Amino acid sequence: MNVLVVDIGGAHVKILVTGEKTHREFSSGPTMTAKRIVAAVRKLAGEWKYDVISIGYPGLVVHGRPVSEPHNLGPGWVGFDFAAAFKCPVKVINDAAMQALGSYKRGKMLFLGLGTGLGSAMIVDGIVVPMELAHLPYKKGTYEDYVGIRGLKKHGKKRWRRHVVDVVARLIAALEPDDVVLGGGNVNNLKELPPGCRAGDNADAFTGGFRLWANADGGRRPSKKARPS
Repeated sequence: MNVLVVDIGGAHVKILVTGEKTHREFSSGPTMTAKRIVAAVRKLAGEWKYDVISIGYPGLVVHGRPVSEPHNLGPGWVGFDFAAAFKCPVKVINDAAMQALGSYKRGKMLFLGLGTGLGSAMIVDGIVVPMELAHLPYKKGTYEDYVGIRGLKKHGKKRWRRHVVDVVARLIAALEPDDVVLGGGNVNNLKELPPGCRAGDNADAFTGGFRLWANADGGRRPSKKARPS
């Protein structure tokens, strides 16, 4: 079974299909609606053959459906029928949860994605627990305002790094994880990782998307047994 993984971000949409080594991508942004995403993905996938699709969505997902509009994209996501639009089975999961699934190793893992916003998820003994920590109050705004791309541009790298260390320490103290993974493109802007953290890789999102369908055709689960809630 070939899986097409679609990783939707506030700045880019990346896609990869089973058997390919190099992903493809296109720009997203505040005018990017669900309908436009579908059309752009189908066009970019081109000759790739796929039976099912995994979508990493930058917002709250409940029972495989977006239940809130994304903060950094256009409207029209809640209630959208992705399976009908793509004409194949589709699984939708929060984008941070999908990357967390791909980077999971053991125990109770906290994933924080430093990208356009702040993605967050936990995996507890193999169960994916999507979280929405980005918009919780912090200082004069929210966590995302300080450690997302807006915070980086507003405060500069030096202050942004201090905010990242502080936010990560607060969340570790509150959630007490065994393992902490920092993912997202802005991890590269850190001189060093906060204590107790390891770096993820954006490619982990594709691994997570493939894992969503790992046993759907009768195949065995991956050795790191993570499954979505």
